[in-house]
Amino acid sequence: MRVLTVVGARPQFIKAAPVSKALRRQHEEFLLHTGQHYDDAMSELFFRQLGIPDPDVNLGVGSGPHGAQTGAMLAGIEQAISDQKPDWILVYGDTNSTLAGALAAVKCQVPVAHVEAGLRSYDRRMPEEINRVVADHIADLLLCPTESAVSNLAREGITTGVRMVGDVMYDAYLQNAALARGTTDVMARLDLTPGGYQLLTVHRADNVDQVANLVSILQGVADSGATVIFPVHPRTRASLLGARDIPKNVRLVDPIGYLEMLVVEEHAEAIVTDSGGVQKEAYFARRPCITVRESTEWTETVDLGWNVLVGREPAAIAEAMRSFRPAGPRPAVFGDGHAAERIVDELTAFARA
Repeated sequence: MRVLTVVGARPQFIKAAPVSKALRRQHEEFLLHTGQHYDDAMSELFFRQLGIPDPDVNLGVGSGPHGAQTGAMLAGIEQAISDQKPDWILVYGDTNSTLAGALAAVKCQVPVAHVEAGLRSYDRRMPEEINRVVADHIADLLLCPTESAVSNLAREGITTGVRMVGDVMYDAYLQNAALARGTTDVMARLDLTPGGYQLLTVHRADNVDQVANLVSILQGVADSGATVIFPVHPRTRASLLGARDIPKNVRLVDPIGYLEMLVVEEHAEAIVTDSGGVQKEAYFARRPCITVRESTEWTETVDLGWNVLVGREPAAIAEAMRSFRPAGPRPAVFGDGHAAERIVDELTAFARA
């Protein structure tokens, strides 16, 4: 069986790593990188740290308007399908790379499998929500990370090809957390003390493309009085140029690798983010998560009390940073760390059916 895997952004590299390892033990994989994330800190570093094979092709699409970016990806992926003649197209998550991969598969009449199927924030203002909904409605095999994802699909009338496999990001976390602790010097390099800082990550379009929204988030962070470390996404750095002075309690650093991020997350007093992946990693690491969004696709983390949605309201952000400290049980709602093997089993079984 030959699988064409489409990735393009930092979260997808993390998700693809355990699946590629499991997949290549039994089958042939052709790895296509759209180039949606393209600088070393957001792309090549992750491939090196996660042990992902070099892409067989990199489209080098880069950033740009949604239509132009997705269109360029669609053309490149169609050409790869024509050249490689895969049995499956495998896509991850909710980026423009996901949408382009799924659409190209359907147009070329190749079955498509969607990892992280069934997630819903029910906020159609988010481009990611549109991408995941469209991918789900055209996928042949819907590989769900949680039971709530399965339920979401059923409410939309999607029951055929739906499989509950667990979350591949939890696989990646279990495979890499101990390695990260033993190999990275990020705490010393950034002069961080365990429990002595909070971690901030912000990159969503609605938070950073409008400078006023980013300023509002930074005001809340400033008002909290916490010591904050802020690895700055390239998209966010451009918007920071138009913001007011950076709060004195916030220290900007360059983006950090996956292994370093796991260690910084694990030792943070709390995590403030708009990233879906970081929300989950906070849950895995038992850290309080304060999400600067009004909705989330990872509703389990909120329902179980480990994540709070505060939007961009400065007072709500500051209060949560000062006082939101969950405790108690943390059920294993994201699986047992063997989602990758189940995904490969489902691809194999579905292809033979």
